Amino acid sequence: MAYKVVKKQVLNPQIFLMEVEAPLIARKAEPGQFIILRIDEYGERVPFTIADFDREEGTVTIIVQIVGKTTRDLAQVEAGDELQDFAGPLGMPTPLEGKKKVAVIGGGLGTAIAYPQAKKLHKLGADVTVITGFRNKELVILEDELKKVSSKLIVATDDGSNGTQGFVTDMLQKEIEAGEKFDEVIAIGPLVMMKFVCKLTEKYDIPTTVSMNPVMIDGTGMCGGCRVIVDGETKFACVDGPDFDGHKIDWDSAMKRGRMFKEYEEKSCEDGHCRIGRTNTAD
Repeated sequence: MAYKVVKKQVLNPQIFLMEVEAPLIARKAEPGQFIILRIDEYGERVPFTIADFDREEGTVTIIVQIVGKTTRDLAQVEAGDELQDFAGPLGMPTPLEGKKKVAVIGGGLGTAIAYPQAKKLHKLGADVTVITGFRNKELVILEDELKKVSSKLIVATDDGSNGTQGFVTDMLQKEIEAGEKFDEVIAIGPLVMMKFVCKLTEKYDIPTTVSMNPVMIDGTGMCGGCRVIVDGETKFACVDGPDFDGHKIDWDSAMKRGRMFKEYEEKSCEDGHCRIGRTNTAD
């Protein structure tokens, strides 16, 4: 069964959005879950968090950052084209019921994953503060969408080009010091960002959930590629997560594993073309 791409939208030079026709997945998808796709029969299996879904239209939205071979190949796929495989929903949904006041933090592409969390919390009646961080104004994504599902939206950039300069941790610290009492913080983004958000919230004893998205292959916990050390125990992000208690993550081992395949990723694209189906390395 092939899966038709019904919409493709470029969000910035590095990031694009795809809506894929997948009615069975759309029917069951919840915030926090992910899919695994293959572009064609020669492609590798790559996970992408579900950024949105439409149960009536039967579509699932993913947002992709071009960082390696498969994402470069995926950027060549246009609306009307088909994907070989699109499996899901996988992973455990984020538990969001019962939250009254939540800070949802997205760093870079993590903003795409933070969006469905904020959307669901808003729908459940929670007071949602969304904080997003980017390197500069040109890289900002989903600002209009996030305004609709948050009580307060703070968009910060490293260089201040959008008017608010600083890191997401700076913005969260200001909110806490201003007297905001969050039931929980949900942080999604680069490992180093999530690590420092957790270091901050630990000082204030604020429960913090992070989304771990290491290399995944089978999505069933069999290959062991997505190992994460949580509270001293080995967990598998594809079946036990991808969400975990950020205060219990072994961040040093997680970041070490995140760098394991960098050399292979670079080698797969060393000719600058990244042709579909030629190599099968982790993206």
